[in-house]
Amino acid sequence: MFDGTIVALVTPFRDGKVDEKALIDLIDRCMAEGASGFVPCGSTGESATLSHDEHRQVVEVTVKAVAGRRKVIAGTGSNNTQEAIALTRHARAVGADGALLISPYYNKPTQEGIYLHYKAVAEAADLPIIVYNIPGRTASNILPETLARLSGIENIVGVKEASGNLEQIAQVARLCGPDFDLLSGDDALTLPTLAVGGCGVITASANLIPGDMAALCSAWAAGDTGRARAVHQKILPLWNALYLESNPIPIKAALALQGHIAEELRLPLTKMTAQNREKLRLAMKDYGLL
Repeated sequence: MFDGTIVALVTPFRDGKVDEKALIDLIDRCMAEGASGFVPCGSTGESATLSHDEHRQVVEVTVKAVAGRRKVIAGTGSNNTQEAIALTRHARAVGADGALLISPYYNKPTQEGIYLHYKAVAEAADLPIIVYNIPGRTASNILPETLARLSGIENIVGVKEASGNLEQIAQVARLCGPDFDLLSGDDALTLPTLAVGGCGVITASANLIPGDMAALCSAWAAGDTGRARAVHQKILPLWNALYLESNPIPIKAALALQGHIAEELRLPLTKMTAQNREKLRLAMKDYGLL
């Protein structure tokens, strides 16, 4: 259902407000360069510091800008199950194609609690759901066996896997089967994830290089493993620079260096340090982006 290069959109701000024009321009550019879908209001989109009104605004602007030409998977996750249900219902009402829900953070639920959380959202909102496993942000890991249980729920259709553990990711592919969308949640693990059964990536770096991320995925899908490997190796130094600090600090700095957005984040995130910004600028220059 969902595959290829799916852009985890930044949320551009200007003077403290959502910059709708910059967001629409970013979406148009990514579509023109081969992106297959978009995730507004994920962690890259600073969902944690968006008000509910802003969250709805960003989802609605994205759905309208995409206008059915690509898939829109709205970030609707929360560590409050009822809030996740409300956000997912809104995404469905405004025309999103799916929802991406991070595993409940801070609460540290058991595997049974994680299962029941997603089951409750799936039953309350008639929308395809992608589970998001990112232990580094949530303090809990969704085990492959739990994902296998979740894959048995009709409208839970895939997972964004950012555990960083390739053995675990391979187990997910084995236990959940080929009809369950396995999407990389780590840009630099896109190729290895594809190799163990993945079908695409939800990627922050595609805000900056949508064409190359699309080329990597399309080369693999076409069976051109050599081309996919070459693109992966080309991007690797840039990925290193784009994750020198917490996402989305560097990707916003990179987009600002190109003049696409204002370099504006919300506390507790802060602008990139001068030393790391220079490393990023040099990486972008070497890549041909500046």
